[in-house]
Amino acid sequence: MKIAIVCYPTFGGSGVVATELGIALANRGHEIHFITYKQPVRLALLSENVHFHEVNVPEYPLFHYQPYELALSSKLVDMVKLHEIDLLHVHYAIPHAYAGYMAKKMLAEEGITVPMVTTLHGTDITLVGSHPFYKSAVTFSINKSDVVTSVSESLKQDTLRLFDIKKEIDVVPNFIDVTKYDHGFTDCQRSLMATEDEKIIAHVSNFREVKRIGDVVLIFNEIQKEIPAKLMMVGEGPERESAELLCEELGITDKVIFFGNSNEVDKILCFSDLFLLPSETESFGLAALEAMISSVPVISSNTGGIPEVNVHGVSGYLSDVGDVADMSRNALKILTDDAELEKFKKGAKEQALAFDINKIVPVYEFIYQKAFEMA
Repeated sequence: MKIAIVCYPTFGGSGVVATELGIALANRGHEIHFITYKQPVRLALLSENVHFHEVNVPEYPLFHYQPYELALSSKLVDMVKLHEIDLLHVHYAIPHAYAGYMAKKMLAEEGITVPMVTTLHGTDITLVGSHPFYKSAVTFSINKSDVVTSVSESLKQDTLRLFDIKKEIDVVPNFIDVTKYDHGFTDCQRSLMATEDEKIIAHVSNFREVKRIGDVVLIFNEIQKEIPAKLMMVGEGPERESAELLCEELGITDKVIFFGNSNEVDKILCFSDLFLLPSETESFGLAALEAMISSVPVISSNTGGIPEVNVHGVSGYLSDVGDVADMSRNALKILTDDAELEKFKKGAKEQALAFDINKIVPVYEFIYQKAFEMA
């Protein structure tokens, strides 16, 4: 099957999932065409079955904002015709499903039928999509998709609550490529980050307000008061500066490392003892899953799809959003007892195995066949 995947090419969860899915599909013999404005960050190599087509948006002084949706829909039409693409899989309702639908209509004028699968990831629904300016367009785009999937049951229910959806929504969870986390290196170089007696705490995100970066710092501050510890902060975003200032105010700057964006998250997780994810909301919690597959227990909020990933008392603990005190207590429960830490490390790994990519990709293949029937 020839599949066009439309996604954001950035470090965000939706782009990572879309890229990993495309690579896995290519490994199963499908021909994959990524269509976006730059090569996805997780797409290291192109191959016979993996192709990338850049969407260029010409600069016109007439436009205050350059029309990416128009450029994308035109590119989709061209690529479908040039490469005889069988199916579109778009990640994010806005702008990708909207552009995908316009491409479908243009192709239909030439007698070409291409089904479209839309995967909802979270902020396209909970933040962008629910804004009055975009709500009608999001509703339209979802309802005009041939098949719609969401990455969690929580996101599905949010979508049905916020929009007038006529389509059935299939829940297909995010996944992890287990083989990528079978660490072959014997030395994680832990000594470069912390002393032998220090516990290492990690957080990975895009440092947006919804991630509650200040809470990460506050939880760590309570941890380091009780036990020797270091905090690894991976990512970039608007909340980084305020987090660095908070570290200065608390006098813990020497115990916190800000890495910025990194392609070596797996190595950082390799030597981590605990992962913090106190988000305001998460449609799934992919960062938590990546930690868990590396045998890192998770302290998280109990919002959105996170409880579908992080099981309370098994792979970590869940707390109400903003309850820094409870998250700190739960973190110390795990970290201050070596036997407890090992139990949670094992529980985290076992829970993560349920999301092995080899269990999820066949579900998408079934979804694609369903889309052909619906188109």
